[in-house]
Amino acid sequence: MTTTLDPHDVPWRDDAAVIGLVGLAHAGSHFSHLLLPLMFPVFIQTFGLSYAELGLLMSVFFVVSGIGQACAGFLVDRVGPRPVLLVAVAIFVVACLLASFAQSYAGLMGVAVLLGLGNSTFHPADFTILNQKVSSLRLGYAFSVHALTGNLGWAVAPVFMVGLTSLFDWRLAYLAAALMFAGILLLLVWHRKTLLTHAVVVAADAPKVHSLAFLKNTVVWWCFGFFMLTAMTLVIVQSFSVSILQAMHGVTFEAATMTLTAYMVCAALGVVIGGFFAARLPHQSEWVVAVCMSVAAVFMALCGSGWLDAAATMVVLALTGLAIGVGGPSRDMMIKNATPKGATGRVYGMVYSGIDVGSAITPLMFGVFMDRGWFGATLVGAALVLMLSVWVALTVARRTAQA
Repeated sequence: MTTTLDPHDVPWRDDAAVIGLVGLAHAGSHFSHLLLPLMFPVFIQTFGLSYAELGLLMSVFFVVSGIGQACAGFLVDRVGPRPVLLVAVAIFVVACLLASFAQSYAGLMGVAVLLGLGNSTFHPADFTILNQKVSSLRLGYAFSVHALTGNLGWAVAPVFMVGLTSLFDWRLAYLAAALMFAGILLLLVWHRKTLLTHAVVVAADAPKVHSLAFLKNTVVWWCFGFFMLTAMTLVIVQSFSVSILQAMHGVTFEAATMTLTAYMVCAALGVVIGGFFAARLPHQSEWVVAVCMSVAAVFMALCGSGWLDAAATMVVLALTGLAIGVGGPSRDMMIKNATPKGATGRVYGMVYSGIDVGSAITPLMFGVFMDRGWFGATLVGAALVLMLSVWVALTVARRTAQA
Protein backbone atom coordinates (compact mmCIF):
# COMPACT_ATOMS: atom_id res chain seq x y z
CA MET A 1 0.00 0.00 0.00
CA THR A 2 1.30 3.47 -0.85
CA THR A 3 2.19 5.51 2.20
CA THR A 4 0.31 8.77 2.66
CA LEU A 5 1.10 11.62 5.01
CA ASP A 6 -0.59 12.40 8.30
CA PRO A 7 -3.12 15.19 7.66
CA HIS A 8 -2.00 16.96 10.80
CA ASP A 9 1.46 17.39 9.24
CA VAL A 10 0.20 18.83 5.95
CA PRO A 11 -1.61 22.18 5.55
CA TRP A 12 -4.94 21.76 3.80
CA ARG A 13 -3.84 24.31 1.19
CA ASP A 14 -1.04 21.99 0.08
CA ASP A 15 -3.46 19.10 -0.33
CA ALA A 16 -5.93 21.35 -2.15
CA ALA A 17 -3.24 22.48 -4.60
CA VAL A 18 -2.34 18.89 -5.49
CA ILE A 19 -5.98 17.83 -5.79
CA GLY A 20 -6.83 20.88 -7.93
CA LEU A 21 -3.95 20.41 -10.39
CA VAL A 22 -4.54 16.68 -10.79
CA GLY A 23 -8.29 17.28 -11.11
CA LEU A 24 -7.72 19.83 -13.88
CA ALA A 25 -5.56 17.36 -15.79
CA HIS A 26 -8.21 14.66 -15.33
CA ALA A 27 -10.92 16.97 -16.66
CA GLY A 28 -8.78 17.44 -19.76
CA SER A 29 -8.53 13.66 -20.14
CA HIS A 30 -12.31 13.23 -20.12
CA PHE A 31 -12.68 16.23 -22.44
CA SER A 32 -10.50 14.36 -24.94
CA HIS A 33 -12.89 11.37 -24.94
CA LEU A 34 -15.45 13.42 -26.87
CA LEU A 35 -13.19 15.34 -29.24
CA LEU A 36 -13.87 12.93 -32.10
CA PRO A 37 -17.45 11.70 -31.45
CA LEU A 38 -18.84 15.23 -31.20
CA MET A 39 -17.60 15.97 -34.72
CA PHE A 40 -18.94 12.79 -36.37
CA PRO A 41 -21.76 14.64 -38.22
CA VAL A 42 -19.20 17.15 -39.50
CA PHE A 43 -16.84 14.40 -40.63
CA ILE A 44 -19.65 12.67 -42.53
CA GLN A 45 -20.41 15.89 -44.39
CA THR A 46 -16.79 16.95 -44.91
CA PHE A 47 -15.09 13.66 -45.74
CA GLY A 48 -18.05 11.47 -46.78
CA LEU A 49 -17.31 8.87 -44.08
CA SER A 50 -19.61 6.03 -43.04
CA TYR A 51 -20.66 5.25 -39.47
CA ALA A 52 -18.55 2.09 -39.63
CA GLU A 53 -15.45 4.16 -40.44
CA LEU A 54 -16.27 6.61 -37.66
CA GLY A 55 -16.84 3.74 -35.23
CA LEU A 56 -13.43 2.36 -36.11
CA LEU A 57 -11.87 5.65 -35.02
CA MET A 58 -13.25 5.13 -31.51
CA SER A 59 -12.26 1.45 -31.50
CA VAL A 60 -8.69 2.51 -32.26
CA PHE A 61 -8.90 5.13 -29.52
CA PHE A 62 -9.97 2.55 -26.91
CA VAL A 63 -7.48 -0.11 -28.03
CA VAL A 64 -4.54 2.32 -27.92
CA SER A 65 -5.76 3.73 -24.60
CA GLY A 66 -6.23 0.28 -23.06
CA ILE A 67 -2.86 -1.12 -24.11
CA GLY A 68 -1.15 2.18 -23.35
CA GLN A 69 -2.72 2.42 -19.91
CA ALA A 70 -1.40 -0.98 -18.90
CA CYS A 71 2.08 -0.01 -20.13
CA ALA A 72 2.00 3.55 -18.77
CA GLY A 73 1.86 2.26 -15.21
CA PHE A 74 5.35 0.79 -15.58
CA LEU A 75 6.64 4.08 -16.96
CA VAL A 76 5.06 6.01 -14.08
CA ASP A 77 6.71 3.75 -11.50
CA ARG A 78 10.06 4.06 -13.27
CA VAL A 79 10.35 7.78 -14.13
CA GLY A 80 7.65 9.25 -11.87
CA PRO A 81 4.12 10.47 -12.67
CA ARG A 82 4.92 14.15 -13.23
CA PRO A 83 6.83 13.90 -16.54
CA VAL A 84 4.36 11.31 -17.84
CA LEU A 85 1.45 13.62 -17.05
CA LEU A 86 3.10 16.61 -18.75
CA VAL A 87 3.89 14.60 -21.88
CA ALA A 88 0.28 13.36 -22.02
CA VAL A 89 -1.12 16.90 -22.04
CA ALA A 90 1.43 17.88 -24.70
CA ILE A 91 0.21 14.94 -26.83
CA PHE A 92 -3.33 16.35 -26.59
CA VAL A 93 -2.05 19.68 -27.91
CA VAL A 94 -0.48 17.94 -30.91
CA ALA A 95 -3.59 15.80 -31.50
CA CYS A 96 -5.88 18.85 -31.58
CA LEU A 97 -3.54 20.67 -33.96
CA LEU A 98 -3.46 17.62 -36.24
CA ALA A 99 -7.28 17.44 -36.14
CA SER A 100 -7.62 21.09 -37.13
CA PHE A 101 -5.53 20.49 -40.27
CA ALA A 102 -6.79 16.97 -41.11
CA GLN A 103 -7.55 16.50 -44.79
CA SER A 104 -8.43 12.81 -44.89
CA TYR A 105 -9.56 9.75 -42.93
CA ALA A 106 -5.91 8.83 -42.40
CA GLY A 107 -5.35 12.13 -40.64
CA LEU A 108 -8.32 11.50 -38.35
CA MET A 109 -6.97 8.01 -37.61
CA GLY A 110 -3.70 9.63 -36.54
CA VAL A 111 -5.69 11.89 -34.21
CA ALA A 112 -7.44 8.85 -32.70
CA VAL A 113 -4.08 7.17 -32.04
CA LEU A 114 -2.63 10.28 -30.39
CA LEU A 115 -5.73 10.88 -28.27
CA GLY A 116 -5.72 7.26 -27.09
CA LEU A 117 -2.01 7.46 -26.30
CA GLY A 118 -2.43 10.66 -24.31
CA ASN A 119 -5.49 9.39 -22.46
CA SER A 120 -3.71 6.18 -21.44
CA THR A 121 -1.42 7.85 -18.93
CA PHE A 122 -3.79 9.79 -16.71
CA HIS A 123 -5.09 7.19 -14.26
CA PRO A 124 -1.71 5.69 -13.28
CA ALA A 125 -0.12 9.15 -13.10
CA ASP A 126 -3.02 10.85 -11.29
CA PHE A 127 -3.49 8.20 -8.64
CA THR A 128 0.24 7.86 -7.98
CA ILE A 129 0.41 11.59 -7.27
CA LEU A 130 -2.73 11.61 -5.13
CA ASN A 131 -1.74 8.53 -3.12
CA GLN A 132 1.70 9.91 -2.38
CA LYS A 133 1.06 13.65 -2.02
CA VAL A 134 -2.35 13.88 -0.34
CA SER A 135 -2.65 13.19 3.40
CA SER A 136 -4.45 9.98 4.31
CA LEU A 137 -7.66 11.34 5.87
CA ARG A 138 -8.18 13.70 2.92
CA LEU A 139 -7.62 11.03 0.30
CA GLY A 140 -11.32 10.15 0.04
CA TYR A 141 -12.11 13.77 -0.80
CA ALA A 142 -9.27 13.74 -3.34
CA PHE A 143 -10.77 10.73 -5.09
CA SER A 144 -14.15 12.45 -5.05
CA VAL A 145 -12.79 15.60 -6.69
CA HIS A 146 -10.88 13.49 -9.20
CA ALA A 147 -14.05 11.72 -10.32
CA LEU A 148 -16.06 14.94 -10.28
CA THR A 149 -13.60 16.80 -12.52
CA GLY A 150 -13.74 13.92 -14.98
CA ASN A 151 -17.52 14.30 -15.22
CA LEU A 152 -17.11 18.04 -15.66
CA GLY A 153 -14.72 17.41 -18.53
CA TRP A 154 -17.43 15.37 -20.24
CA ALA A 155 -19.97 18.13 -19.59
CA VAL A 156 -17.83 20.97 -20.92
CA ALA A 157 -16.72 19.25 -24.14
CA PRO A 158 -20.07 19.47 -26.02
CA VAL A 159 -20.59 23.12 -25.11
CA PHE A 160 -17.01 24.02 -26.06
CA MET A 161 -16.64 22.07 -29.31
CA VAL A 162 -20.17 22.27 -30.70
CA GLY A 163 -20.54 25.89 -29.62
CA LEU A 164 -17.36 27.03 -31.39
CA THR A 165 -18.17 24.92 -34.44
CA SER A 166 -21.62 26.50 -34.80
CA LEU A 167 -20.25 30.00 -34.27
CA PHE A 168 -17.13 29.69 -36.39
CA ASP A 169 -15.75 26.46 -37.85
CA TRP A 170 -14.85 22.94 -36.67
CA ARG A 171 -11.20 23.46 -37.48
CA LEU A 172 -11.10 26.58 -35.35
CA ALA A 173 -12.79 24.60 -32.55
CA TYR A 174 -9.89 22.14 -32.58
CA LEU A 175 -7.39 25.00 -32.59
CA ALA A 176 -9.15 26.45 -29.56
CA ALA A 177 -8.96 23.03 -27.87
CA ALA A 178 -5.22 22.93 -28.59
CA LEU A 179 -4.84 26.33 -26.94
CA MET A 180 -6.85 25.13 -23.94
CA PHE A 181 -4.60 22.09 -23.48
CA ALA A 182 -1.54 24.31 -23.93
CA GLY A 183 -2.84 26.50 -21.11
CA ILE A 184 -3.31 23.46 -18.87
CA LEU A 185 0.21 22.32 -19.72
CA LEU A 186 1.71 25.71 -18.85
CA LEU A 187 -0.16 25.74 -15.53
CA LEU A 188 1.10 22.26 -14.64
CA VAL A 189 4.66 23.21 -15.58
CA TRP A 190 4.41 26.41 -13.52
CA HIS A 191 3.33 24.40 -10.47
CA ARG A 192 5.52 21.39 -11.23
CA LYS A 193 7.02 21.36 -7.72
CA THR A 194 3.56 20.69 -6.30
CA LEU A 195 3.34 17.52 -8.39
CA LEU A 196 6.80 16.20 -7.52
CA THR A 197 6.78 12.70 -6.03
CA HIS A 198 9.58 10.57 -4.65
CA ALA A 199 10.55 7.04 -5.51
CA VAL A 200 9.65 4.39 -2.96
CA VAL A 201 12.78 3.56 -0.97
CA VAL A 202 13.50 -0.15 -0.76
CA ALA A 203 15.76 -1.46 1.98
CA ALA A 204 19.12 -2.81 0.80
CA ASP A 205 18.43 -6.19 2.36
CA ALA A 206 14.89 -6.44 0.94
CA PRO A 207 14.29 -9.30 -1.52
CA LYS A 208 14.28 -8.38 -5.19
CA VAL A 209 10.77 -8.16 -6.66
CA HIS A 210 10.24 -8.41 -10.40
CA SER A 211 8.34 -5.50 -11.95
CA LEU A 212 5.70 -7.95 -13.23
CA ALA A 213 5.25 -9.66 -9.88
CA PHE A 214 2.06 -7.69 -9.19
CA LEU A 215 0.37 -9.60 -12.04
CA LYS A 216 0.45 -12.72 -9.85
CA ASN A 217 -1.76 -10.88 -7.37
CA THR A 218 -5.25 -12.16 -8.18
CA VAL A 219 -6.80 -9.10 -6.51
CA VAL A 220 -5.44 -6.95 -9.35
CA TRP A 221 -7.33 -9.04 -11.90
CA TRP A 222 -10.52 -8.97 -9.86
CA CYS A 223 -10.23 -5.16 -9.77
CA PHE A 224 -9.65 -5.17 -13.54
CA GLY A 225 -12.86 -7.17 -13.95
CA PHE A 226 -14.77 -4.76 -11.72
CA PHE A 227 -13.79 -1.77 -13.84
CA MET A 228 -14.61 -3.61 -17.05
CA LEU A 229 -18.11 -4.45 -15.80
CA THR A 230 -18.95 -0.98 -14.49
CA ALA A 231 -17.67 0.58 -17.73
CA MET A 232 -20.05 -1.66 -19.68
CA THR A 233 -23.03 -0.21 -17.80
CA LEU A 234 -21.89 3.38 -18.44
CA VAL A 235 -21.45 2.71 -22.16
CA ILE A 236 -24.92 1.17 -22.38
CA VAL A 237 -26.44 4.29 -20.82
CA GLN A 238 -24.39 6.74 -22.88
CA SER A 239 -24.85 4.89 -26.18
CA PHE A 240 -28.37 3.47 -26.04
CA SER A 241 -30.49 5.11 -23.33
CA VAL A 242 -31.84 7.86 -25.61
CA SER A 243 -32.95 5.31 -28.23
CA ILE A 244 -34.36 3.00 -25.54
CA LEU A 245 -36.49 5.74 -23.97
CA GLN A 246 -37.83 6.76 -27.36
CA ALA A 247 -38.64 3.17 -28.36
CA MET A 248 -40.16 2.02 -25.05
CA HIS A 249 -42.08 5.15 -24.05
CA GLY A 250 -42.32 7.31 -27.16
CA VAL A 251 -40.69 10.32 -25.48
CA THR A 252 -39.21 13.08 -27.61
CA PHE A 253 -35.54 13.14 -28.54
CA GLU A 254 -35.08 16.26 -26.42
CA ALA A 255 -36.65 14.64 -23.33
CA ALA A 256 -34.58 11.48 -23.75
CA THR A 257 -31.40 13.53 -24.16
CA MET A 258 -32.22 15.56 -21.05
CA THR A 259 -32.61 12.28 -19.14
CA LEU A 260 -29.07 11.30 -20.15
CA THR A 261 -27.86 14.73 -19.05
CA ALA A 262 -29.70 14.29 -15.74
CA TYR A 263 -28.01 10.89 -15.31
CA MET A 264 -24.56 12.51 -15.70
CA VAL A 265 -25.45 15.42 -13.39
CA CYS A 266 -26.74 13.00 -10.74
CA ALA A 267 -23.57 10.94 -11.13
CA ALA A 268 -21.48 14.06 -10.49
CA LEU A 269 -23.58 14.91 -7.42
CA GLY A 270 -23.19 11.33 -6.22
CA VAL A 271 -19.42 11.60 -6.52
CA VAL A 272 -19.45 14.60 -4.17
CA ILE A 273 -21.54 12.69 -1.62
CA GLY A 274 -19.41 9.59 -2.10
CA GLY A 275 -16.28 11.49 -1.12
CA PHE A 276 -17.54 11.68 2.46
CA PHE A 277 -18.16 7.93 2.56
CA ALA A 278 -14.70 7.22 1.15
CA ALA A 279 -13.07 9.53 3.71
CA ARG A 280 -14.97 8.16 6.70
CA LEU A 281 -15.12 4.49 5.73
CA PRO A 282 -11.79 3.88 3.94
CA HIS A 283 -11.51 0.27 5.13
CA GLN A 284 -15.11 -0.59 4.23
CA SER A 285 -14.88 0.80 0.70
CA GLU A 286 -15.82 -2.51 -0.95
CA TRP A 287 -19.07 -2.67 1.02
CA VAL A 288 -19.94 0.93 0.08
CA VAL A 289 -19.34 0.03 -3.56
CA ALA A 290 -21.42 -3.16 -3.24
CA VAL A 291 -24.40 -1.34 -1.72
CA CYS A 292 -24.31 1.47 -4.30
CA MET A 293 -24.04 -0.88 -7.26
CA SER A 294 -26.84 -3.09 -5.89
CA VAL A 295 -29.17 -0.10 -5.61
CA ALA A 296 -28.20 1.03 -9.10
CA ALA A 297 -28.85 -2.47 -10.47
CA VAL A 298 -32.35 -2.51 -8.98
CA PHE A 299 -33.10 0.91 -10.47
CA MET A 300 -31.76 -0.14 -13.87
CA ALA A 301 -33.83 -3.34 -13.85
CA LEU A 302 -36.97 -1.34 -13.00
CA CYS A 303 -36.31 0.93 -15.99
CA GLY A 304 -35.96 -2.07 -18.29
CA SER A 305 -38.95 -3.95 -16.89
CA GLY A 306 -41.56 -1.72 -18.53
CA TRP A 307 -43.52 -1.51 -15.28
CA LEU A 308 -42.90 2.24 -14.96
CA ASP A 309 -44.40 4.96 -17.11
CA ALA A 310 -42.24 7.35 -19.12
CA ALA A 311 -41.83 10.01 -16.41
CA ALA A 312 -41.00 7.51 -13.68
CA THR A 313 -38.54 5.69 -15.93
CA MET A 314 -36.66 8.89 -16.68
CA VAL A 315 -36.49 9.84 -13.00
CA VAL A 316 -35.36 6.39 -11.87
CA LEU A 317 -32.74 6.21 -14.63
CA ALA A 318 -31.31 9.54 -13.46
CA LEU A 319 -31.22 8.22 -9.87
CA THR A 320 -29.23 5.26 -11.14
CA GLY A 321 -26.47 7.72 -11.97
CA LEU A 322 -26.65 9.08 -8.42
CA ALA A 323 -26.19 5.61 -6.89
CA ILE A 324 -23.25 4.77 -9.15
CA GLY A 325 -21.67 8.16 -8.49
CA VAL A 326 -21.79 7.71 -4.71
CA GLY A 327 -19.78 4.51 -5.07
CA GLY A 328 -17.12 6.12 -7.29
CA PRO A 329 -14.68 7.47 -4.65
CA SER A 330 -14.95 4.27 -2.59
CA ARG A 331 -14.17 2.34 -5.77
CA ASP A 332 -10.87 4.21 -6.05
CA MET A 333 -10.20 3.64 -2.36
CA MET A 334 -10.83 -0.07 -2.93
CA ILE A 335 -8.05 -0.13 -5.51
CA LYS A 336 -5.71 1.74 -3.17
CA ASN A 337 -6.28 -0.82 -0.42
CA ALA A 338 -5.43 -3.62 -2.84
CA THR A 339 -2.28 -1.99 -4.25
CA PRO A 340 1.14 -3.35 -3.18
CA LYS A 341 3.67 -0.76 -2.03
CA GLY A 342 5.74 0.68 -4.85
CA ALA A 343 3.46 -0.59 -7.62
CA THR A 344 0.83 2.16 -7.67
CA GLY A 345 1.35 3.19 -11.28
CA ARG A 346 1.45 -0.37 -12.61
CA VAL A 347 -1.62 -1.48 -10.67
CA TYR A 348 -3.76 1.54 -11.52
CA GLY A 349 -2.65 1.34 -15.15
CA MET A 350 -3.62 -2.32 -15.43
CA VAL A 351 -6.85 -2.01 -13.44
CA TYR A 352 -8.15 1.07 -15.25
CA SER A 353 -7.41 -0.47 -18.64
CA GLY A 354 -10.47 -2.58 -17.79
CA ILE A 355 -12.53 0.54 -18.57
CA ASP A 356 -11.19 0.59 -22.12
CA VAL A 357 -11.85 -3.13 -22.56
CA GLY A 358 -15.43 -2.76 -21.33
CA SER A 359 -15.97 0.31 -23.49
CA ALA A 360 -14.70 -1.50 -26.59
CA ILE A 361 -16.77 -4.69 -26.29
CA THR A 362 -20.08 -3.33 -25.01
CA PRO A 363 -21.37 -1.70 -28.24
CA LEU A 364 -20.74 -4.96 -30.07
CA MET A 365 -22.50 -7.11 -27.46
CA PHE A 366 -25.53 -4.99 -26.67
CA GLY A 367 -25.77 -3.52 -30.16
CA VAL A 368 -27.17 -6.93 -31.15
CA PHE A 369 -29.91 -6.51 -28.51
CA MET A 370 -30.76 -3.08 -29.90
CA ASP A 371 -30.83 -4.31 -33.50
CA ARG A 372 -33.32 -7.04 -32.47
CA GLY A 373 -35.54 -4.52 -30.69
CA TRP A 374 -34.78 -5.90 -27.22
CA PHE A 375 -34.75 -2.44 -25.66
CA GLY A 376 -35.88 -3.36 -22.16
CA ALA A 377 -33.59 -6.39 -22.16
CA THR A 378 -30.65 -4.06 -22.83
CA LEU A 379 -31.29 -2.21 -19.56
CA VAL A 380 -31.95 -5.47 -17.70
CA GLY A 381 -28.65 -6.73 -19.11
CA ALA A 382 -26.95 -3.61 -17.72
CA ALA A 383 -28.53 -4.38 -14.33
CA LEU A 384 -27.21 -7.95 -14.40
CA VAL A 385 -23.74 -6.64 -15.27
CA LEU A 386 -23.93 -4.33 -12.24
CA MET A 387 -24.95 -7.20 -9.96
CA LEU A 388 -22.00 -9.18 -11.25
CA SER A 389 -19.76 -6.22 -10.35
CA VAL A 390 -21.14 -6.40 -6.77
CA TRP A 391 -19.95 -9.99 -6.46
CA VAL A 392 -16.56 -8.98 -7.89
CA ALA A 393 -16.25 -6.09 -5.38
CA LEU A 394 -16.98 -8.38 -2.43
CA THR A 395 -14.44 -10.86 -3.79
CA VAL A 396 -11.88 -8.04 -3.89
CA ALA A 397 -12.67 -7.30 -0.22
CA ARG A 398 -12.20 -10.92 0.79
CA ARG A 399 -8.96 -11.44 -1.12
CA THR A 400 -7.51 -8.10 0.04
CA ALA A 401 -8.17 -9.09 3.66
CA GLN A 402 -6.50 -12.46 3.09
CA ALA A 403 -3.47 -10.78 1.51
